[in-house]
Amino acid sequence: MAIRVFLLLLLFLSSSLPSLSLYEDQVGLMDWHQQYIGKAKHAVFHTQKTGRKRVVVSTEENVVASLDLRRGEIFWRHVFGPKDAIDEVDIALGKHVITLSSEGSIIRAWNLPDGQMVWESFLPGSKPSKALLFIPTNLKVDRVNVIFVYGNGCLHAVSSIDGEVLWSKDLTTEGIKVQQLIQPPESNTIYAVGFGGLAKFDVCQINAKNGELLKHHSMAFPGGFSGEISSVSVDKFVASDATRSILVLISIRNGEVSFQQTHISDLELESSGPAIIAHSEFTGMLAVRINGFILFIKVTDGDKLEVVDKIDHRAAYSDALSLSKGEQDFALVEHMSNKIQLTVKNVHDWTNDLLKESVEMDPQRGLVHKVFINNYIRTDRTHGFRALIVMEDHSLLLVQQGEIVWSREDGLASVVDVTTSELPIEKHGVSVAKVEQNLFEWLKGHILKLKGTLMLASPDELAEIQRIRLKSSEKSKMTRDHNGFRKLLLVLTRAGKLFALHTGDGRVVWSRLLDSLRKSEGCDYPVGLNIYPWQVPHHHALDENPSVVVIGRCGHSIEAPGVLSIVDSYTGEELNPLGTGHSVVQVMPLPFTDSTEQRLHLLIDAEQQAHLYPRTPEAISILQREFENVYWYSVEVDDGIIRGHVLKDNCILEVADEYCFRSRDLWSVLFPSDSEKIIATVTRKPNEVVHTQAKVVADQDVMYKYISKNLLFVATVAPKASGEIGSVSPEEAWLVVYLIDTVTGRILHRMIHHGAQGPVHAVFSENWVVYHYFNLRAHRYEMSVTEIYDQSRADNKDVWKLVLGKHNLTAPLSSYSRPEVITKSQSYFFSYTVRAIAVTSTAKGITSKQLLIGTIGDQVLALDKRFLDPRRTVNPSQAEKEEGIIPLTDSLPIIPQSYVTHALKVEGLRGIVTVPAKLESTTLVFSYGVDLFFTRIAPSRTYDSLTEDFSYALLLITIVALLAAIFVTWVLSERKELQEKWR
Repeated sequence: MAIRVFLLLLLFLSSSLPSLSLYEDQVGLMDWHQQYIGKAKHAVFHTQKTGRKRVVVSTEENVVASLDLRRGEIFWRHVFGPKDAIDEVDIALGKHVITLSSEGSIIRAWNLPDGQMVWESFLPGSKPSKALLFIPTNLKVDRVNVIFVYGNGCLHAVSSIDGEVLWSKDLTTEGIKVQQLIQPPESNTIYAVGFGGLAKFDVCQINAKNGELLKHHSMAFPGGFSGEISSVSVDKFVASDATRSILVLISIRNGEVSFQQTHISDLELESSGPAIIAHSEFTGMLAVRINGFILFIKVTDGDKLEVVDKIDHRAAYSDALSLSKGEQDFALVEHMSNKIQLTVKNVHDWTNDLLKESVEMDPQRGLVHKVFINNYIRTDRTHGFRALIVMEDHSLLLVQQGEIVWSREDGLASVVDVTTSELPIEKHGVSVAKVEQNLFEWLKGHILKLKGTLMLASPDELAEIQRIRLKSSEKSKMTRDHNGFRKLLLVLTRAGKLFALHTGDGRVVWSRLLDSLRKSEGCDYPVGLNIYPWQVPHHHALDENPSVVVIGRCGHSIEAPGVLSIVDSYTGEELNPLGTGHSVVQVMPLPFTDSTEQRLHLLIDAEQQAHLYPRTPEAISILQREFENVYWYSVEVDDGIIRGHVLKDNCILEVADEYCFRSRDLWSVLFPSDSEKIIATVTRKPNEVVHTQAKVVADQDVMYKYISKNLLFVATVAPKASGEIGSVSPEEAWLVVYLIDTVTGRILHRMIHHGAQGPVHAVFSENWVVYHYFNLRAHRYEMSVTEIYDQSRADNKDVWKLVLGKHNLTAPLSSYSRPEVITKSQSYFFSYTVRAIAVTSTAKGITSKQLLIGTIGDQVLALDKRFLDPRRTVNPSQAEKEEGIIPLTDSLPIIPQSYVTHALKVEGLRGIVTVPAKLESTTLVFSYGVDLFFTRIAPSRTYDSLTEDFSYALLLITIVALLAAIFVTWVLSERKELQEKWR
């Protein structure tokens, strides 16, 4: 009887334990997802009385999105592919969003309320050219309307109803490069304006109904043209000559083209530099950038050019906004210390300001890059204005009535590099669990959790359970936790801004627009490259904050000078911006620190000279002790060469520099250019932890992993097969993979995949590498795995010797000792295109590995490494089954529950970063693209901790019930035994 009761209670307890699956109410407890759009480059407002007020924007991240004008939230958005760049965006008929992309090759219409595609048309062309979208202002809903598109040298008329191409006109035969499309009001003629070569101005007059060329006006200008042009009216244009010292007013009257020259020096006495005609859509006016200023130049009735105003070049202005017939207003934004001044002017009445207001602005947002203006009707029936402002850090703001209505940190859509930093230690100790102050609330919470576990809770109670979980969660505290879940994600963006994101809820702790990565006189095109830990104090150094070093360069060329900036990880303060005076091609964090715990770094320049940082005598002495043990490699993709380098001696410069070292080539691997082209190289993470070198296999045998941080995976393809998938036949394509020791240059492994093609995505961990490619013969993607083992320890294969410590694993490993290695490989079909691939990492390296695969659907899939075991067979033996070997199949499984991102998407997925937590079972995962997603996963389940929603009340009730059952059964047993004795 007692045993039966005990078993029933045990069954009840086991059925009541929390499931390891993720339920709907658990989403957001361990992960967060943030949606962005990127830096806006076009914006169109839609503020009609019917429907929601919105603004449609297109961005540099190839996103078209509809934003709520009241709160800045995303109504809908679409992310175009990297090869489908958005050229123009506009709204037609008040209900369709029209996008032009791929250099004028694709035009699409989207339903304005919900973003559904209405139609799509592909526009052929003969020659690359500027892409132009022209939507006439007189479109009517009840008739067939025409949208004009110029792209790839052709002018197309497209129906706005169904996207049908009504007619096309190839203008390359006329020798004109169209710069603008103009259609006079209530006219059936469209004018294509541009240049024929470098010295001719051309105007083509085309019938808008059938595409017939009516007239072609052309006239040569002796000084030539720079290619810039601005329209100031239907028949007047202003262009600059080839030297950019003369502005040419071009007039078209009665089919005749005439030129009128005005020297810049006549307009601006202090001018000495070239004049650049800026983009503007003003009637009777244009904007010219010169000498750090913007000149607003008016075209008078006598066809004279006259300077109206001169402002600082850092100012920004909007396109003209037509409020009534013949009247145009525009916005001008200028900087004033920590404020910006928004001014709205009338194009034809420069003296009076329609609006002038100052707005407080965070200096960390930088300068204003773009401004878009929209009007609304106030309660007193006067016109008010709102401005959509794009800042230097790529953030987007809406300003109205002198206040920032909302802002979006869309710079986070262009992440360049990521690292992590620990949070400060809690001064009074880290609390293991939060103790509720109110006993009633504590009991109420656990009773609700118990009802939720037993599926007896109502919808309101489930919502209350979720609220209690979020309220009691300590995930957003600004101190470390004992599990290592709370950290700072330090994110560097393309705008040169550094963000610190809290892993608990994804909020921005601080942000810093780095001075070293801002455009300046000494650095015209700053580019952020990488971010590395610089100083990581130990626990006892509580007065020291950790710091990171941000490395960039002043230009896109690898020979451009580099810049460094050291930033405090806790405050975001820029401690020490430096100009290196040399280029930066490669960064080598060394495994050495000085007395202040600053990590040593070697920066390799374009001449393969090494520069030591920090530039201190102590760093020199540390490097001198390890001088002969510093190796690195370089990959010359264009030449097909991989070289190994070693330090030689100090550089020979005009000014002595003891922190600069010359190098010498130690080895080189030359790939034949006619048969192989390098497309991918991958190494292990330098901080990866390997728990053990021994791997116990079936029959108590032991294999030893070949563990080396000096291994390099290289993938090459046939030169003909380096293009798009399917561009060559299987016979002309092959993929060759190598494992190369970067100290000696020795090739440890080489394998050829015939009929295979890139792109190749690979990840290297411990002693194995997994890579993804396309199999042309099978017309499918494949993933291959290669594991490398050390045969020099073949005498130590007895598992009992390993357990008892009687093995020879103390001998140091050296790349110069010829290793006896064997490799095991296997290939599998995989269903998806891969965008990125990473592997989980844990604190001690004990937990099983999972591959994190970014799929073409912008989701992250977790795939157990056991599925990519090269020792898999169709019929594994009993010993192999006990070891965990999975039977061989030709394809890798796609399990829907294995998506780390659940049902969410990380649009434009570009990278996946894994960080070990202090809890051995758990890995922190951060994936980024246009969106950001963070979560934590346990590849081998949470074997070393209880879940956060574990029901302690249920456990207590179960224990009490078990004790009561034991007592009752003991009493019943004693009574039964006594009765039997009386018989």
